Amino acid sequence: MIVTRHISLDNDCLLKMEPYVEKHKGNFSAAIREIIDRAGKNSELENISTIDDTLFKWMLNETDGLLVPDNVLNDMIDPMLINSMGKLEEYLKNKFSELEWNVDFSMKYDNDALPQEVLIEIKGAPQKIRFIARMLAQFLVNNSPENAPLEISSVFNLDGGIRVELTKSSKKEGTDSLVESFGGLNEVITAIKSRPVFWKSVINGHLLSNYNMVTVHRNYFEDLLSGKVPMGEITIETLAKKPIQEIPLKEMLSLVKEVYETSRVVDRVEIDRENLILFHSYRNKDVIEKLRTSIVSLLEANGHLYDARSTANMVVLTHRPDVGIKINEIVNNLKISNSRVDQDLIMFMAFLKGLKNIPDIPVSLTALGRRIGVSLMEEYEKENNVKTWEHQNFQKALEIIDSKLHRDSEWKTEGKNLLYTVKKCNLVADGSNFDSYICHTIRETFKGAMNYAYGNRAELEIKKLLSHGDQCCEVLIRVP
Repeated sequence: MIVTRHISLDNDCLLKMEPYVEKHKGNFSAAIREIIDRAGKNSELENISTIDDTLFKWMLNETDGLLVPDNVLNDMIDPMLINSMGKLEEYLKNKFSELEWNVDFSMKYDNDALPQEVLIEIKGAPQKIRFIARMLAQFLVNNSPENAPLEISSVFNLDGGIRVELTKSSKKEGTDSLVESFGGLNEVITAIKSRPVFWKSVINGHLLSNYNMVTVHRNYFEDLLSGKVPMGEITIETLAKKPIQEIPLKEMLSLVKEVYETSRVVDRVEIDRENLILFHSYRNKDVIEKLRTSIVSLLEANGHLYDARSTANMVVLTHRPDVGIKINEIVNNLKISNSRVDQDLIMFMAFLKGLKNIPDIPVSLTALGRRIGVSLMEEYEKENNVKTWEHQNFQKALEIIDSKLHRDSEWKTEGKNLLYTVKKCNLVADGSNFDSYICHTIRETFKGAMNYAYGNRAELEIKKLLSHGDQCCEVLIRVP
């Protein structure tokens, strides 16, 4: 049954109704029906100010860091209000007045319908203004049109207030900025609710052990069990969302600190410009050495060479860009010339001996060896259009490396495995310490080449070494 009534409305009421009338294309009755329907849904929300003030503050504190569910947000603020910043501002002022929240609220914008810049300023009780800022920023980001999407460019905490600036951007950057500024706990709470038993067990374990549990990636743990030195690059790359080689050094050091501290691999990480200090409580010297080697290899994979010194409870890592630059020069020289690798190594050794404060020469030689191995394999791959590495093309690539080293070698196939034997090597002359350094570098060249070709699929077993007094160098490459 339709009942007709005559009603009188002042200008303020008409202004509030205008978005609904426009939505229903001038149908005043349809607009009234929607307003009544929303009023019924929001009856409890309108009475929120009647909640005990202490309880209300607690509720706001507990939801800090969580975004408002979209359906709740749409009930609180009509999405149609996005079409006019002026109407949105007036609607919210009236809303906060009705709720008796005692806040001063203002908006500044460069365009009423399609703003590219919006400034929100709110003053009042800290819990309330934080919630309002989060809610309004979420409304603007979610509902801004495709041709003028907004993102949060800054959030300032003022004396007794908060200021939020939004600028034109993209939908993705807008969503990311919203999570970063106001929704930091959203993903965490969602994860906990999806697997509460699992997370309760993990949290209890850390609490009961006083945070002495270690949580690492399965691949990291697998490397530990197999006796390898794990790097942890998978976790770093997952967080950075890009390959480790593409991560800027400043970001890389921050990720190392985050991953090593939260996983509890070490107790604390301090960053001093481009240097690192890892504080730990390990007592076993072999464990400390593996930790040192692991972090050096990780940073080397990022393209940066570090010296690492170990003390009783610290690993101190010093960035050595000077050595890294020299390594790049040698590797680039090998790509464009037929120079002998051993002569370049002799020059590199002389360069290292002329440096001050380089406590660990083998670390630099290891880095050089791996880079040479990888570089030569990359060049062979490019020149011969290699798509996948098999025993045959790996063997041919190593023959090129041997020709640059002026040494005689042979290969034998043992099932899926390869037996590589060096019968004569000019690098091992008199067994001196100098030659052993160079020999160490060449072994790392071989490892770098092998890891490039086979990755984690292959394992290297050293059977004989000329530098140890054997009649030849002999290594077995095991491929599953």
